[in-house]
Amino acid sequence: MGNPLSPEMLRKIDAYWRAANYLSVGQIYLFDNPLLKRPLTISDVKPRLLGHWGTTPGLNFIYVHLNRVIREYDLNMIFIAGPGHGGPALVANSYLEGTYSELYPYVTQDEQGMKRLFKRFSFPGGVGSHAGAETPGSIHEGGELGYCLAHAYGAAFDNPDLIVACVVGDGEAETGPLAASWHSNKYLNPVTDGAVLPILHLNGYKISNPTILARIPREELEQLFRGYGYDPHMVDGDDPERMHQQMAAALEEVITKISNIQKTARENGFQKRPIWPMIILKTPKGWTGPKEVDGLPVEGTFRAHQVPLSDLAARPHHLATLEKWMKSYRPEELFDENGRLVQELAEIAPKGERRMGSNPHANGGILLRDLILPDFRDYAVAVPGPGAVEAEATRVLGAFLRDVIKLNQARRNFRVFGPDETASNRLNSVFEATDRVFTGEILPTDDHTSPNGRVMEVLSEHLCQGWLEGYLLTGRHGIFSCYEAFIHIVDSMFNQHAKWLKVSREIPWRRPIASLNYLLTSHVWRQDHNGFSHQDPGFIDLVCNKKADIIRIYLPPDANTLLSVADHCLRSRNYVNVIVAGKQPAPQWLDMEEAVRHCTAGLGIWEWASNDRGAEPDVVMACAGDVPTLETLAAVSILRQS
Repeated sequence: MGNPLSPEMLRKIDAYWRAANYLSVGQIYLFDNPLLKRPLTISDVKPRLLGHWGTTPGLNFIYVHLNRVIREYDLNMIFIAGPGHGGPALVANSYLEGTYSELYPYVTQDEQGMKRLFKRFSFPGGVGSHAGAETPGSIHEGGELGYCLAHAYGAAFDNPDLIVACVVGDGEAETGPLAASWHSNKYLNPVTDGAVLPILHLNGYKISNPTILARIPREELEQLFRGYGYDPHMVDGDDPERMHQQMAAALEEVITKISNIQKTARENGFQKRPIWPMIILKTPKGWTGPKEVDGLPVEGTFRAHQVPLSDLAARPHHLATLEKWMKSYRPEELFDENGRLVQELAEIAPKGERRMGSNPHANGGILLRDLILPDFRDYAVAVPGPGAVEAEATRVLGAFLRDVIKLNQARRNFRVFGPDETASNRLNSVFEATDRVFTGEILPTDDHTSPNGRVMEVLSEHLCQGWLEGYLLTGRHGIFSCYEAFIHIVDSMFNQHAKWLKVSREIPWRRPIASLNYLLTSHVWRQDHNGFSHQDPGFIDLVCNKKADIIRIYLPPDANTLLSVADHCLRSRNYVNVIVAGKQPAPQWLDMEEAVRHCTAGLGIWEWASNDRGAEPDVVMACAGDVPTLETLAAVSILRQS
């Protein structure tokens, strides 16, 4: 497409990028003197330098170019930074666009506000170095690597007008979950879903060694992503002027292709899986930073990963290098005398909710609508007396979930997620209302599989969890059904989501989101045929380590209590709910009214199983869960007989 940027727009784009880079360096280093109005002194520098520079200029480069196409085409777009350690970039850009000051009014758009912005980064009482919940526009912290693309696709499902720009770091691309996530394009329906624009950022290095994808031939790299089903567009270089034109041209092409894919599908219906575009951006690590420090190369090497200049008090020449580095961005051209971004550059940013830092999809609670839920009592198992009948608890729940899907079909805000276990876990009834979603080749022998399903099945617990998190964080609802033993695969993902919720609760502008609901079945008690590998109840041990204002664990003893618990969990907000329930035929103990009373109280004395008759008991038998309840009642029977 040649050079799509006019000389004037090229100048403004480059200046805006320089402003973001300047603010990013300032966050890492400066305590005072934010506009360098006087010579830099050691008292202006933070006593402890923390942060990551290497990925940051690339993120800033991407962000400003996305701003341009958002304005040009009035796009609804959010930004996910897989290399979330580039937190300075997201903070800088949300500050430049004005969002940061709206949400944190004391960080004003002037010299004093810039000083506060710099000071609070990686500083006690301030904000962390990653793109956490405190960061406007973020739904992905990016501290633990591997999940950005899964979050991006989760955000795009059922959001037909949304484009999710997802930057994948070349280090993160080496993780297992990320490798699986490239296949998410086989689940994206161009008729009813939004689009994901993956931007693979090749800057060549991790903390101290090269990245794999940066060291394979270009032809091999492009073939890899064509094999995944993408149309890669390469942007490669280090000369800013040429790179601005290349990136602008690439974005023009990919936005046009996304628009054409969606237009064709929405006018003619789903025909076949499209080949979605992506961008491969290759830039030096630490681009525009110091070329070398103490005789060693920095820009374009692993040495640019974190803080390129350290020990400034002991090495005065480092202080001089820092000042020269920051002045290379020519801040006097970018900010006025009061420290505000000059007007011609401020006009580059989108306005209102089109700003990626202000997009409501990145604060999903704003868009959250309650589920329409059937009356769970209508699915009750008739229990004439304790233990008089048997039922499969999860099969009963499946009928309830089937109707949750039906009632919310028009809203398209509820999905069931699982690693190919929906039928195995006896939730088969959902297939009376929907299919498994898949946009790849579908054969006549496939069962309940179509591009329009509400059940997300892929044999990757990481991907199921990541999709669900992205779906919830953008204002929808879901449930993750999994074998109890194998939910351990996402132990660390659970930890990270719980941390996100914990921090979000403390941020006034973050709205509550729907809870993350786990249904763990095929549990430890009934796995004789599968053996030891399928026996592990330890996930609840992990969950119990979190505070009760974030997590809930439910161990319903039968089908009616499971229905009551599921209804409660689907209505809840800002929790991680773990439900453990068996799928095998088992005695039923409580009728529905008894089940509701029991669940409301949280625990209770079953008078019909007791014989203390109001006296001081000799033994108290306590239990939780279906099989433990059965075994405890059996023990009571033995005690009575003896």
